[in-house]
Amino acid sequence: MSAKSTDIYGGQDPRDIPAYTYTDAAKYLNLPLPTLRSWIKGRYYKTKRGRPFFKPVFYLPEKDTPLLSFINLVEAYVLSGLRRQHGIDLEKVRVSIRYLERKFQSKHPLAEHTFLTFGKDVFIEHLGQLIDISRDGQLAMKNLLGEYLTRVEHDPSGRAARLYPFLRLKGTDHPKSVVIDPYVSFGKPVIAGTGLPTRVVAERYKAGDPIPLIARDYGRQTEEIDEAIRYELRVA
Repeated sequence: MSAKSTDIYGGQDPRDIPAYTYTDAAKYLNLPLPTLRSWIKGRYYKTKRGRPFFKPVFYLPEKDTPLLSFINLVEAYVLSGLRRQHGIDLEKVRVSIRYLERKFQSKHPLAEHTFLTFGKDVFIEHLGQLIDISRDGQLAMKNLLGEYLTRVEHDPSGRAARLYPFLRLKGTDHPKSVVIDPYVSFGKPVIAGTGLPTRVVAERYKAGDPIPLIARDYGRQTEEIDEAIRYELRVA
């Protein structure tokens, strides 16, 4: 990464800069907006003994600015895999994340390479103890997290650098045709290997341009254009 490319960020790492509204982040990750908001801001919930407050799961880059960073986006993406498939109590998930923070001395352990390599095993083991889950259940969660984590690329320092969101709501065939890279197009989803926002492609398609024409105009394969449109239509 050249010095010139980082100057536009005022010397800051763009991965840590507030950049995503709750609405955009929820769309990019295919998450319900209230769910994501509760992870970031916390929420009150009803019990027989009153309305205790559930503390936030993640830390925003600026406490009083309601915007997520790219690192927050990756954290929410990783957590969504576990919550979507297993519906585990969020309070216990938060406790396990805090355990990882202490163990690895990291404020964002879910977005670091240590989590990909062996942190997920520590996380699943600790979470399994809290919810008394079986070994088979822990293995299933570990495999699911592994599938999600293969779509996060890290830089040599171990920090998350790129995220390849799932392009379909169902199925297992998810090509890495769309990427969210904080150094490209200000972190908006683009066709992988380009600076071409998927939104631009989808707008041309919705305006009536056929996929082969769009692909020819941008010098891309029709499959890439199709996947970009598929992703944007899912987002919409």
